[in-house]
Amino acid sequence: NWYNQRVNSSPYSQTSDQELLDRYYTSQDNQWLGILLERYTLLLLGVCMKYLKNEEEAKDSVQQVFLKTITELHKYRVEYFKSWLYMVAKNHCLMKLRDKQSKQPAELKEQMAVVTEEENSKAIHIEKERQLELMTESLGELNKEQKQCVTLFYLEKKSYQEISQNTGFTLMQVKS
Repeated sequence: NWYNQRVNSSPYSQTSDQELLDRYYTSQDNQWLGILLERYTLLLLGVCMKYLKNEEEAKDSVQQVFLKTITELHKYRVEYFKSWLYMVAKNHCLMKLRDKQSKQPAELKEQMAVVTEEENSKAIHIEKERQLELMTESLGELNKEQKQCVTLFYLEKKSYQEISQNTGFTLMQVKS
């Protein structure tokens, strides 16, 4: 494709990221930074699309990440440019999503909160059902005395002393 041909035909296509970064730090010449950014334009676009799910917003975000890189990179000694750039893009997109969410109308936020509460309630109910099934299975694996003590203690909320009195087991037997 056109983009890959352009990047690969660059006279610096065989130059490592680290070497370009070193040249940038030495000279503070944005030409070296430009070569690096051009190399990772598609990566940035992909990251922004992943989070924002909108091509125009993603393209705008790539430009904003470029600007942030140009204004911020000289302040730090970055060792792994690709990883650093990825994190800058990811953080930019997350901030953009947070801003967008905080600007939503209150009514929409309330509707989303109700849906979220319903989903949480369903999830809690499903988890409790699963725990009850597991507990029933586990109780079936115990001997009669253990099953009796566990049922009285956990399900009927009896104290060790009450269980001991009701079953005739010693306090140590009930605890074990």
